[in-house]
This record gives sequence, C-alpha cells and structure tokens, in this order.
Amino acid sequence: MNLFSTRSPARSAPDGVAGGVAGGDGAPQEAPHTPIGTILGRYSAVFLFAAFLIVFGTLRPELFLTAGTFRITFAEGVVTAVLALAFLIPLAAGVYDLSIGAMMGLSLVMITWFSVNTDIPIFLICLGSVLLCCLVGLISGVLVVRFRVNSLIATLGVSQLLSAVALKVSENRQVIGEFSPGFADLGSGDVLGIPFVVLYLLLLAAAVWFVLEHTPSGRYLFAVGSNPDAARLAGLSTTRLVYGSLIASAAVAGIAGVVFAMRVGSYTADAGPGLLFPALAAVFFGASQFSRRPNVWGTLIAYFALAFGVKGLQLSFGPGTFWIQPLFQGAALLIAVALASRQITHTRRSRRAQARRTGPDDASAT
Repeated sequence: MNLFSTRSPARSAPDGVAGGVAGGDGAPQEAPHTPIGTILGRYSAVFLFAAFLIVFGTLRPELFLTAGTFRITFAEGVVTAVLALAFLIPLAAGVYDLSIGAMMGLSLVMITWFSVNTDIPIFLICLGSVLLCCLVGLISGVLVVRFRVNSLIATLGVSQLLSAVALKVSENRQVIGEFSPGFADLGSGDVLGIPFVVLYLLLLAAAVWFVLEHTPSGRYLFAVGSNPDAARLAGLSTTRLVYGSLIASAAVAGIAGVVFAMRVGSYTADAGPGLLFPALAAVFFGASQFSRRPNVWGTLIAYFALAFGVKGLQLSFGPGTFWIQPLFQGAALLIAVALASRQITHTRRSRRAQARRTGPDDASAT
C-alpha cells in the first residue's frame, strides 16, 4: 500500500446551499479550515528553497547569487533528478525499484565501452543501452509478479547483479568514452544560458507528469499503489501495470546513463549506485509536497532545494564540507517520512470526525 495515498472523495454541497454543507437544522456550515501545519508541510520544500536563497544570498551574495552558481547547481543535479523520476514511476504503483542506480551504471558502462571498442554510431549505442535496461526491468517484473518476491528484495538483488556485470565489463577500471564533439556538446552546451541537460530534464519531467496525472494509465498506477486488491476487483490488470512501471523505470534510469555520458564522458564504479540515496530522498521528500503522494514537481523542487542548500553551505564554509550532502539527504528523508505520517494521522482523525458528524444524518436519510 502506498504510504502517501491519503486522499478521500470530497463531499459536495447540496444545490442551493452556498458557502458550506448544510447541517442538521438546514443552516450552512463552514468548510473546515486547513491547519497551518498541514499547509507548511505540504509546501515545505518551496519554503526551504526560498529560505536557502535568502540566507546564503545574504551571507555570500557574490558567490551564491550568480548565474554561474545557478547554472552549475542545476546542471550537476540533472542526472540525480532523472533517477528520482525513475524511482517515482513504480512507487506510484506501490513498488520499490532499488536497481535504478545500478541500471544507470549499466547503461553508462555499455555506452562508454562500445564507444571505445566499436564503430557503432553513438545514437544506436545509446538506444541499445536503454533497451537493455528495459529488458532488465522486465526481469525485475517477472521476479516481483510471477515469483512474488518483495520488490525491495528483488530489485536489490538485481542491483547487485548489474553492478557485477558493470565491473566485469569495465574490469573494475575507469572507462573513458571516445565520443564525437557533437555528442559532448549535447551535454555541455546551453541555450540562452540554460544548459541543454536542464531542458532534457524538464521535457522528461513533463512527459512523466502528463502520463501519471492526465492519462488512464497514470490513474491506474496510483489506484494499484493505493489498494491493489480493490484495483484488481475493479478490473484493472495489476500485473501488467507493475510490469510496465518497472520497465518504464528502467528506461528512465538508462536515459540517466545517457545524460551522464554526455556530461562526464566516462564510467566509474560508483557513478550510478552513488546517486541512489539522493534520488530516494528527493522522491520521499517530494511525496510530502503538494498532493501528498509521489509527484513529479514536488520531487524536483525537493531535490533542488536540498541541492542549493548544500551548495550554499559549501560556498559559505569552503573546503571540508564533504559531510554536508549526506547530512542533508538523511535529514530530508527522515523529515519527509515524519511529515507524511503526521498528514496521514491528521487525515484519519478528520475522517473519523466527519463520520461521527454525518453518520446520524446519513442514517436518517436512508
């Protein structure tokens, strides 16, 4: 069951009654006000982002409030943000894919190795790497659906297998790709000061957002994540949706490897797995934002809010701040889960209170 699925159907006001719901005596009642704590929790990433801009912009304006800092911070965070989107897709269906980091590493090592050892066009190499990741996603789906292995265990095991394959292909060495200048420009170029990779992220995020929020497939995914048994009884093909979510997740993780190859041009063993936890922290923190369920824009805002906080501390305190990034990511994950748990508790209390208020009226009406 999805931890962040807490919404319930809204009750509409009867015709002819304005400003609220009619009470037992016919007088309109005002809709309950949203607690300020809920509002702060739902938009905490936005407030945090603004706070970082104000604080570090005041402390080190000559370093922090510059176009170069913004451009570098956004460009450096693109690959991790893409991985976060990869994790977000199966999470909507209540499935955890811990293989996204290793999947990105597999894509990256294949791209760099084939660019060095073959004359295959880079476009075909990238396409083949993404398709290979899709095949691995299908295998993860078989483990989860057919063999009923818990998704955490299945994808964690797949992650280790992929890491072994990447180490074998690379012989546990750095693999520096031999790419054309045009391919490298796709990762380092910009338009109107906006890096190309940021535009790739926005296009991918818009596509994922549209599918999840505005298509039947997206609604079905959330239905499965909220209550798989009810979704199955409603006639949804839950197995097909889980398969599709894991394959899509693998494809997006493969695309992260392509973007990394464009930007960095080389493979190292920690390139993919090292980005797993920041991606997870962004997704869980972002899931407490806006709609109180896993969502694209909450994930991106949460990630870049933390990224700018880390960058601000690094610029303010200089060398020796290598501990800041894991501190921020761990704290973000703990705070996100705490906020989600608090929202769930508040929602359940509100439902019980509403049931007590409306129960007698509903009973008399029937």
